[in-house]
Amino acid sequence: MVFQSTNLQKNGMLNAAITGVQGWLPEYVLTNQELETMVDTTDEWIRSRTGILERRLLKGEGKGTSDMAVEAVGRLLEKTGTKKEEVELVIFATVTPDMVMPDTANTLCDKLGLKNAFGFDLKAACSGFIYAITVGTQFIKTGAHKKVIVVGGDKMSSIIDYEDRATCIIFGDGCGAVLLEPTEEPVGVVDSILRGDGSGRQYLYIPAGGSKLQSSAKTVADKGHFVFQDGRPVFKAAVKGMASVVRDIMARNNLTIDDVDWIIPHQANKRIISSVAHALKFPEEKVTLNIHKYGNTTAATIPLCMWEWESQFKKGDNIILTAFGGGFTWGAVLVKWGY
Repeated sequence: MVFQSTNLQKNGMLNAAITGVQGWLPEYVLTNQELETMVDTTDEWIRSRTGILERRLLKGEGKGTSDMAVEAVGRLLEKTGTKKEEVELVIFATVTPDMVMPDTANTLCDKLGLKNAFGFDLKAACSGFIYAITVGTQFIKTGAHKKVIVVGGDKMSSIIDYEDRATCIIFGDGCGAVLLEPTEEPVGVVDSILRGDGSGRQYLYIPAGGSKLQSSAKTVADKGHFVFQDGRPVFKAAVKGMASVVRDIMARNNLTIDDVDWIIPHQANKRIISSVAHALKFPEEKVTLNIHKYGNTTAATIPLCMWEWESQFKKGDNIILTAFGGGFTWGAVLVKWGY
């Protein structure tokens, strides 16, 4: 299954420009040393296999993903000088909604007082943010909306078994958001290729809590509400998928490696990121990296990288976002930086 969207500017057509980016992370730091006291692992084992040194966890009774988004989006509005009443749409990429229903996007709009906005959640695992920014772009390009906020956020600690060393060493909590606005300048979201293969669901999933296996005392006792991951096939598929789709989007837009200023990959595993860069023959110094500090924050990794590297981007830079997630889902988005 393939979705392709060509968004090249033609005859004054509106482009969807990223006009601001903001991130937020919880204060609590879970280090590798602390994990050594919780599961059978070591700091050296974690670092050598994932590149992760620490990750952040959202602490506090009743705190959910929307609480992180309130911080990220609130700061984004202030940073960009955007009034709350100007926001028309919020798209929230997450696999850890506050509740099964209603959408966390609508909860966020209520908490922030975005009275003129509607919102909806988008669930595509670690690819959620690139899926969501592609969807948001369409609302801008058609002229339907002028200010769209795209959020990527996950409280992964809420669905991780901290007795399972295969997953608890990897994931962390965090949130990032971007503002999309129309422009006639040749900047913004240029192109996107999104792909999916549902046969990969057996390797990365949460067994219980859906309509197929409803929540019960037994599913809780069996730890069916935690993430299960078979790491080896996910690793192979992630490297192959991200490298392939980056090549495809470069070829379709007549770009060479020298034309690409940055690649912002999903922060799943340092070895995956390095393998993708090696497969593309792309210099690693132009690949953004923060997995060592935050771990895999799922839908939040790409906007958090954009936020941390923002000062190094120049207007007109060609930037490729790429991700791979459970499902399987993957894809790439080509962005020409707008400021």
